[in-house]
Amino acid sequence: MTDEPRPVENAENPKSAEPSGVDLARVALRAAKEQARARGDAAQQKRQARRGGGLRSGARADGRDPMAFGAAINRLITERGWETPAAVGGVMGRWPQIVGEDVAKHCEPEKYDEDERVLVVRCDSTAWATNLRLLAPQLVARLNEDLGHGAVKLIKVNGPGGPPRRYGPLRAPGSTGPGDTYG
Repeated sequence: MTDEPRPVENAENPKSAEPSGVDLARVALRAAKEQARARGDAAQQKRQARRGGGLRSGARADGRDPMAFGAAINRLITERGWETPAAVGGVMGRWPQIVGEDVAKHCEPEKYDEDERVLVVRCDSTAWATNLRLLAPQLVARLNEDLGHGAVKLIKVNGPGGPPRRYGPLRAPGSTGPGDTYG
């Protein structure tokens, strides 16, 4: 054991855990303002009740006024936690500006998996699918700049869907068709 002096915590020591006078005054002022606001709201509700339940309109805005459509949508998105899916939907609408006109002509976003943070993109040919797979890391970085870090972790690129497989007399048994063009 050493006999080193221990710091004494008092009003002069800044390491003290006790709030100072200024902090106490701020807390008291904030509490007084909240109480006054609550008393004012209660008094206003009493006045409105005496005047007929507060059904009259006034010149000033209050909680009964209609909400702007954009504000209502933004409130709904925030309440439901749809910020990321809504932002990704905006990206799908601005796809040509994000990836460029040439790529947008041949590749389009199909869906976004919010849980896995994967954007699925379909291309009209295997050549464009290969090209987009090579561009995927840059696109993920660009999308995350626009949406926020980590919104998109991976871009899954699908080739063209191709025509439905038909079986008939001119098909070899077990054939899957031309995989070069539609695979």
